[in-house]
Amino acid sequence: MLKLTLKPGEFIDIGNDVKVIFSGGSSNNIHLLIEAPKEINIVRSNAGKGKKTPYYSEKSISEEAQHKINRIIMEEKRRQRKESLNEM
Repeated sequence: MLKLTLKPGEFIDIGNDVKVIFSGGSSNNIHLLIEAPKEINIVRSNAGKGKKTPYYSEKSISEEAQHKINRIIMEEKRRQRKESLNEM
């Protein structure tokens, strides 16, 4: 099974004839647009019907790790700004 993260407007192609476009969403709903030939039968269903769902939520990282990541990102932005100023 493939798990993807898409932003609104992004899409995936399935073969040459089917395109699934993520058009947004809110809380527990997502909005998909499916572009496919008329002869392809598209049925809405429930992945967990009659069995335990194979999906699980990912564990979040600690607050300390979040702070370290933010610090690294800020240092990188400062470095890039400094480099761009030196190039001028």
